[in-house]
Amino acid sequence: MDMPLTVPRMTELAAPVAWRTVDFISDLHLNAEEPATFAVWQAYLQSTPADAVFILGDLFEVWVGDDAVSDDFHAHPDASFENCCASVLAQTGRRLALFFMHGNRDFLVGVSLMKNCNAALLNDPAVLAFASQRWLLSHGDALCLDDTEYMAFRRQVRAPDWQRAFLAKPLAERQTIAGDMRRQSEARKHSGVAYADVHTGTARQWLQAAHAGTLIHGHTHKPARHDLGEGLSRVVLSDWDAVAPVPRADVLRLTASGLERIALLGA
Repeated sequence: MDMPLTVPRMTELAAPVAWRTVDFISDLHLNAEEPATFAVWQAYLQSTPADAVFILGDLFEVWVGDDAVSDDFHAHPDASFENCCASVLAQTGRRLALFFMHGNRDFLVGVSLMKNCNAALLNDPAVLAFASQRWLLSHGDALCLDDTEYMAFRRQVRAPDWQRAFLAKPLAERQTIAGDMRRQSEARKHSGVAYADVHTGTARQWLQAAHAGTLIHGHTHKPARHDLGEGLSRVVLSDWDAVAPVPRADVLRLTASGLERIALLGA
């Protein structure tokens, strides 16, 4: 039986008639220590034929505030890793429609960064009307209800008071805190703990409330298509890792013909 819940308010976005191709990516976890994934991402954004790119969370391994990017990053894009990322986003945003949704690692990306990068910040979840269908978009973490430890953490760090207090700390202190949190996350990942997947009943309720047939999300790093019954489905985006034993960097591409998964690396 589907569990009762309050369905979050959903942003509605109607694709312009001129759009023919829409790309979805998530979970790149970009960081200065892994330049290979950054290079694949940059090359992809420079060459994609898409009219719009939707980044559905965790573009960055960590984001401690928009002040990590200097005001003159357009003039000096190589001054820091954050400046390099902002420069790539800004170049892309001048060429095509660019949308960003918060993930569990980069929920502190703010309006100022999006404005400076010619990108639009989307609420989670959001509904995209494209090709005579409605597509429900989410990062996916809010649907992993059985991960009670993470859900408690999510409620804490998404609270406006917590975010104001954190962003009031000096940048260096925030970077240290974020580094500690990243190490804790890596330790949990390598401990063998089983991560909760998306709750099927809740995904169905979200889709029904959105009058959409397909949910597109990331977060779980388990790319697949799941049949939810009654014509409903969810499609999971790939995470990216250019130096993994089996390199991963997939784009989910939507056209009038439907969804296609495109592997940028490997066979």
